[in-house]
Amino acid sequence: MNIRKFLIGAVAFGAMASTSLLQAQDQKKGGRGMGTPEQQLERLETAVGSLTAEQKTKIKAIYAKAAEKLQAIPQEERREKGMEIMQASRKDVRAVLTAEQQKKFDEMAAQGRGGQGGQGGEGGKRKKNN
Repeated sequence: MNIRKFLIGAVAFGAMASTSLLQAQDQKKGGRGMGTPEQQLERLETAVGSLTAEQKTKIKAIYAKAAEKLQAIPQEERREKGMEIMQASRKDVRAVLTAEQQKKFDEMAAQGRGGQGGQGGEGGKRKKNN
């Protein structure tokens, strides 16, 4: 009986420790949502097409500055102030892009928000089956 309690306790402890470790690793990679400035730049280039070296330099700096600002915000304020920072960085990134890239960028942003309709249309609401 004591061995069973010990094993259950060891398994529970291992699960908690591994969860904490995974969260710490995730934060080192730039968090769950955004990723590092390099990862964001890679996703952007995939979406809008090839970027010049000058565009890459400017955009990477924009993303890095945004990440720095987000890290400085207390956790309780991140949702509200974080949205403002992200909107400003999207505006700055968009200004660096060509007209053709801006069009693709706008399409990418609309898809990221669920196309303003999301799953099932009408603001993401699904019809109920009666």
